[in-house]
Amino acid sequence: MNEDLISKKELLDLTGISYGQLYRWKRKNLIPEQWFIRKSSFTGQETYFPREKILQRIDRILGMKDDLSLDALADVFSGSPKDIRLSADELLERNIVTSTSLNLYMETTEKKEAQPNFGFDQMLIVYVLDKLLQSGEISLEEGRLLVQALEDHLPGLAGKECGVHLIRKMGVAAFILVPEDGDIFVDRSVRTIVRLSLARCTEELKLLVSGSEG
Repeated sequence: MNEDLISKKELLDLTGISYGQLYRWKRKNLIPEQWFIRKSSFTGQETYFPREKILQRIDRILGMKDDLSLDALADVFSGSPKDIRLSADELLERNIVTSTSLNLYMETTEKKEAQPNFGFDQMLIVYVLDKLLQSGEISLEEGRLLVQALEDHLPGLAGKECGVHLIRKMGVAAFILVPEDGDIFVDRSVRTIVRLSLARCTEELKLLVSGSEG
């Protein structure tokens, strides 16, 4: 059996959740249908899941279910909302991003208007930029590369899981967007500096935006 899969029985034993909880979360779209993988076994048919994804998702659900309803959680785990727009001032006033990241994004994308409005995808780019700048993992110049990569490719990744990888070779940096956030294989002289999940960043940003409304 593929080592990246976990059986339903092992999943229930490992997480302590019940069969009923698992399928209730599936009905509420907290766990995607495609993660339920049916495979033949000596007992007939058995259900398996992508190990890392399902364990991370259940950990997130258990961590938030006491504060949010299942419907609210389903919204957190869904794709990018299209009806949310915030101004630059609102992003700063609500402490969603810092002025350093916001200004770098606007300079890189050459936004000229005094009070630009940001759709969710644009907010997500600034949020990811801010996250990496605040951690000290990237430089300002690398931040510009990140913005350009996400501006070019994020629209085509709508609804898909994607990883953002920063690699360096001989001091030269490059960002790689990896659909399904799979592994990438590079030669020994290449260092992976950053790896983060856009899906996880989307969830975090949705909670920040919804929590700061009103």
